[in-house]
Amino acid sequence: MVTKIEAIYYPDRSTECERLLFMVPVTAGFPSPAEDYIEGKLDLNKQLIKHPSATFFVKVMGDSMIHAGIHPGDILIVDRAIEPTDKKVVIAVIDGDLTLKRIRMIKGKVFLMPENENYEPLEIKEEMNFEIWGVVTNVIHTL
Repeated sequence: MVTKIEAIYYPDRSTECERLLFMVPVTAGFPSPAEDYIEGKLDLNKQLIKHPSATFFVKVMGDSMIHAGIHPGDILIVDRAIEPTDKKVVIAVIDGDLTLKRIRMIKGKVFLMPENENYEPLEIKEEMNFEIWGVVTNVIHTL
C-alpha cells in the first residue's frame, strides 16, 4: 500500500505539556535515584513545534516510508514554514491526493521517493497538479 495521509489535525495550543526533564543517561540496569538529576521542566509543544501557526499533524496510512522510520498509524508533525529542500520528507498533493515521500531534486527534475524497495519513485511532471503542503519534522509512534 502506498503511504497516504489518514487524517489531518491542528495542534491545540491552549494547553501546555510540561514534564520533568532528567539530564542523565538512562541505562537498562538497576534504577538510580532520579530525583538528584532533575534539570527542570520540558514543554513538548515548545520542543516539537517551531512555527505554531504553520504546523499541523497527520496520521499515516501505508508502508512506503518504513525505512525512514515512518510506520502505519504514526503521527507526523508537519511544518509549512520550512522550505522543502532536497532530501526532506514532505507531505505533497498530487492531482488531489495527499502522499508522504522524500523529495529529491536530481539533474533538474523533481522526484518523490519512497523509503521502501517495494515502491517506485515518482517523477513530478509538468502536467501534474503538484503542491507541497509541508515538511515533516518529527515522527510520533509507540514502541
